[in-house]
Amino acid sequence: MVIFFADRPLTISSRKNVGESDSVHFDHILDVRLLNRKKTDLSGHVLFLNVTAKFAVEIVRMLRQNPPADLLSVKLLVNDKKAVVDSIKRDFKVIKAAGGIVYDKDRCLLIYRKKKWDLPKGKLDKDESSRKAAVRETKEETGVAVRLQHKICTTWHTYAFNDELVLKRTKWFLLECISDRKMKPQAEEEIERLEWVPVGQAKSYLVNSYSSIRYVFERFEEKLIGLSK
Repeated sequence: MVIFFADRPLTISSRKNVGESDSVHFDHILDVRLLNRKKTDLSGHVLFLNVTAKFAVEIVRMLRQNPPADLLSVKLLVNDKKAVVDSIKRDFKVIKAAGGIVYDKDRCLLIYRKKKWDLPKGKLDKDESSRKAAVRETKEETGVAVRLQHKICTTWHTYAFNDELVLKRTKWFLLECISDRKMKPQAEEEIERLEWVPVGQAKSYLVNSYSSIRYVFERFEEKLIGLSK
């Protein structure tokens, strides 16, 4: 599970799924059982070991309310992932959404919205599946007809709306372009323009994007590599 707090990713992983080689990616590795917690300890990329549900909720609240300026990312290694995730969700209203990366051979479709490059996505209608929502939202926002292929990943991000804390789950899919003859940006969603971009050049566009979108694109590249084998 990856949750984005103001563009900072928090990853929750089962301890059994993480190898020793993963430790090289972190600036600080902290054991919760031995920890005298201070905000000054939290800078760069931080890995917490032996995380309890209570500690996970504390970290989430800190990231939501007053994250240290130098903190880039947090990873929590937990023994009981379900218990930790359930504890975090209690503070939020969970909203479900879906979206995808539209591709056509060696190019993918990016949307420009609110002065950043983004991907088509939107909330699920009542009783709608994530797969159907991804196709529907893509057509509404871009006018492009697509065929759903494979799931890419799931992301979560938080925001406040009407004094309510929201945790938004977005499932992302690989979407094959069927026809872009009616391609048009949806003005109602503040989309200014659409652009087909070679897959190899997309990362240069996504410098002006969000961490969550760059994360989805990295998983997309991994999916393409897996499909080509």
